[in-house]
Amino acid sequence: MQSDILIPDEERLEVLKANMVKDGQETIHVVTDFDRTLTKAYVDGKKMPSMISVLRDGNYLTFGYAEKAHGLFNKYRPIELDTEISHDEKKKAMFSWWREHFDLLIESGLNKKNIEDAVNLGKVQIRDGLPEFFSTLRNHNIPVAIISSNGLGGDSISMYLEKKDIVYDNIHIISNSYIWDENGNAIGVKEPIIHSANKDETAIRETPVFDLIKDRKNVILLGDSIEDIKMVSGFEYDNIIKIGFLNENQEKSLEAYKRNFDVVILNDSGMDYVNKLLEDVLS
Repeated sequence: MQSDILIPDEERLEVLKANMVKDGQETIHVVTDFDRTLTKAYVDGKKMPSMISVLRDGNYLTFGYAEKAHGLFNKYRPIELDTEISHDEKKKAMFSWWREHFDLLIESGLNKKNIEDAVNLGKVQIRDGLPEFFSTLRNHNIPVAIISSNGLGGDSISMYLEKKDIVYDNIHIISNSYIWDENGNAIGVKEPIIHSANKDETAIRETPVFDLIKDRKNVILLGDSIEDIKMVSGFEYDNIIKIGFLNENQEKSLEAYKRNFDVVILNDSGMDYVNKLLEDVLS
């Protein structure tokens, strides 16, 4: 086993895989986070917390935005990473962070063109092996729900996947959405706001993907925070394999990740293990 792959309970994982094989691929769907799960957490040695960091550090918006955004990050990010804080407390803090940041983006003149520029800059990079992962899921007609609290919303994810030529009909994006005026300026954000501590599949019920997954009771879940396991809250499933990418604070957070995920991937590694697991399940 690779040193960057940890499996807390190998026997349990093998049972889950065997159950999925027995039930058949038509019973499987994938639920995944986007930033720092499907994308690398570090690029050229620099931490990339999310796609919005590219916008924040690129001086695309009015003077003062970056400093204020960094201030919010420094205030709330430690709360987001702290595995000892209660979920209710974290949920309240994350809502405040997202709400304050959305208001700041709108006040700072966010335009659709800014999102396009941030995507085209190419600083955010997909994990090695992601194209193969998506291709396999497409070839087996397995729905993929990307549930993202991305601060630039679903538009940025769609643009990014299109740029990487990995946009397929089986991929469905559930994320925040801006309200734009006729000039492409952001003037509001649609409710409810999705943040890192309230993502769950109940948000999918009013979207077209729900009809595709409601009878697929075997789930493969990918995320980079413990809160991501709640993406299946409110959804009845038979088996779930939870894969967690632990990108930072490894010493402090490792035990909590081992308690909550069936597979823990360390050191910002690629999708090789995930692709092999998918191959086993679809065999």
